[in-house]
Amino acid sequence: MATNFNQDNAFKDKDKPTSIRTSNIIAAKAVADAVRTSLGPRGMDKMIQGESGDVTITNDGATILKQMQVIHPVARMLVELSKAQDIEAGDGTTSVVILAGSLLNASQKLLARGIHPTTVSESYQKAADKAVEILTNMAVPVSLSDRQSLLKSATTSLSSKVVSQYSSQLAPISVDAVLKVIDPSVATNVDLRDIRVIKKLGGTVEDTELVEGLVLEQKVSHIAGGTTRVEKAKIGLIQFCISPPKTDMENQVIVSDYSQMDRILREEKQYILEICKKIKKAGCNVLLIQKSILRDAVNDLALHYLAKMKVLVVREIEREDVEFIARTLNCRPIASLDHFLPEHLGSASLVEEVSTGTSKVVKFTGTTSTAKTVSLIVRGSNKLVLEEAERSLHDALCVIRCLVKTKALIAGGGAPEIELSLRLMEYAQTLSGMESYCVRAFAEAMEVIPSTLAENAGLNPIAVVTELRNKHAQGEKTAGINVRKGTITNILEENVVQPLLVSTSAVVLASEAVRSILKIDDMVNAK
Repeated sequence: MATNFNQDNAFKDKDKPTSIRTSNIIAAKAVADAVRTSLGPRGMDKMIQGESGDVTITNDGATILKQMQVIHPVARMLVELSKAQDIEAGDGTTSVVILAGSLLNASQKLLARGIHPTTVSESYQKAADKAVEILTNMAVPVSLSDRQSLLKSATTSLSSKVVSQYSSQLAPISVDAVLKVIDPSVATNVDLRDIRVIKKLGGTVEDTELVEGLVLEQKVSHIAGGTTRVEKAKIGLIQFCISPPKTDMENQVIVSDYSQMDRILREEKQYILEICKKIKKAGCNVLLIQKSILRDAVNDLALHYLAKMKVLVVREIEREDVEFIARTLNCRPIASLDHFLPEHLGSASLVEEVSTGTSKVVKFTGTTSTAKTVSLIVRGSNKLVLEEAERSLHDALCVIRCLVKTKALIAGGGAPEIELSLRLMEYAQTLSGMESYCVRAFAEAMEVIPSTLAENAGLNPIAVVTELRNKHAQGEKTAGINVRKGTITNILEENVVQPLLVSTSAVVLASEAVRSILKIDDMVNAK
């Protein structure tokens, strides 16, 4: 009996890696299937309800996965994969997860035929390297001075979004925003922190605008009759309080008669007036005050004096915005009244409070700073549309950033994936043994993108992929699925293009994730 027991254990130990891999692959494929229907211009949207009852409607892969409750550790790897693609390229977050799911499906068949996971993993690495080489050879170089190519890329990115009908307004805004914060002749990257995005409810997405300068969400703080518009502005950004001084220690002042009380109030008024006079003397006519823990950082009396002196006041500036404001306005944050000097002030040709939808913003235009920054005011008729417009605009900005990093474009519409599939099949024939078999499986897995695009557009995926394969075999490298017309056309002529970096990043990251998953043969719970 003891011998049989040991044999049973031996069989269990032998089967364990297989069952672990199968479990991991099933979990990862489930995540890929969850986002698969949201790929492409005809993809469906997901409604995500948070624990607090907040609702999000989107078809952005990274957003869906970030908010999805995922328990299985391998499924979480796919969420991280989508996040990595979002950081690297900003677009293709759905594609990368679908590709990983398809590669895992192909791996499952290879493992079932007795091929060792290490062999599959190494072959996938070879195939991914070859895929990047093929994609790079397919790419068309693009110059940052070629505005039309940049617009086509941004429009293609926006065409699959909930707000796709506004792509003709959002695409030029995203292109102009990126070009204004870089030097196109020498730039190799874009810091998106130089582009400040502000969401304002009211109006439609069409009302979204780009402001060359600064936009603050805070309203002007003034008493009745105070100024809300200043030309030739001299701007001070302060981090101290305009209020009577307070001692560090707890104290009590006992007032025995009214004359003493009057004296205290007079002293306080005089103290505040002196601060306001010093501010005005430095030439300041616009005052920005950082949000303070003291609620009376600027009391009504100070506002009254500043209004009399024609100084426009904006208070409760967030700490994290101070750096951006200082760079944009070319001013220095001032921590004490002694340092409130003319040379520390910023300047703008016009500062004014304007109405946007249901609220107001303060616009600073004609700034003299050498720092290149812009502000975008995103508008939307309701909260869901507004948030999706912001996400879509972020993706469009990332697409233009990709073209700054790698100045090359390739066709969209499933064309590069089909071309990859055919070329990798040819490459597989030059290899021998198991490697050839695995690379062929990798090549077939690439067809998942055109197949999913066709399926989501209501076309016959088998017929479409077969026709695509034939056209590419005849040398039509840019033949892709025209989702709008429901046929296969030259996708470059239809202006459906995407940055090379989006495709190469998706293939590399998906294959890396799959290789990591294939190498796992056991799961251990830590203490």
